[in-house]
Amino acid sequence: MLLIPAIDLKDGSCVRLRQGEMEGATVFSEDPVAMARHWIDAGARRLHLVDLNGAFAGKPRNEAVIKAIVAEVGDEIPVQLGGGIRDLDTIERYLDDGISYVIIGTAAVKNPGFLHDACGAFPGHIIVGLDAKDGKVAVDGWSKMTGHDVVDLAKKYEDYGVEGVIYTDIGRDGMLSGVNVEATVRLAQALRIPVIASGGIATVDDIDALCAVEEEGIMGAITGRAIYEGTLDFAAAQARADSLSPR
Repeated sequence: MLLIPAIDLKDGSCVRLRQGEMEGATVFSEDPVAMARHWIDAGARRLHLVDLNGAFAGKPRNEAVIKAIVAEVGDEIPVQLGGGIRDLDTIERYLDDGISYVIIGTAAVKNPGFLHDACGAFPGHIIVGLDAKDGKVAVDGWSKMTGHDVVDLAKKYEDYGVEGVIYTDIGRDGMLSGVNVEATVRLAQALRIPVIASGGIATVDDIDALCAVEEEGIMGAITGRAIYEGTLDFAAAQARADSLSPR
């Protein structure tokens, strides 16, 4: 089980939101590059970056700091990035910069043809991000609910050739209220591609719960507020996950 530290970027700083509310951002570091180095030194094997300004603007807004992070990381570990990615040129630019995986969220739901084209143009590099509440997908920074069922959409995107799915329970994200294991398992069981859990991880108990169902197809979990506020020790949690993972 891969634990993936999140570095959410707003105005060049590393922040965390509660349930996607930009006004409720907590700044954890004004040096995201140093934060990336901190997580690598703590044993991270992948990083999760989000351009929050970009997600709301619909185009990249923190590209300079993203390039600086990728330069710092080098070839040590893969970096995945989401937020404001709406066209193939942006994907190509980010991949050229050294990003390993590009995450497409709102644009996948609103413009499935774009996701299909992206999977064809950049095979092995496209992850879809599905944010849901009560099984229904949300878009536009979680501000709008759709009628789409998360499992049905994920299966369609699997057929397009996406590399994996990041599943966020938006009722729990940034709330330290525990992962929605049941919903994550239900999605993973319906797919052949791996699922990355996101939203609500608070303590090592959540790691234990996810590791117990890892074989259902859950390859990793993104963690943010818990590792910044100290309710979860990242290095200890990854060691714990490694000890529990099926060999």
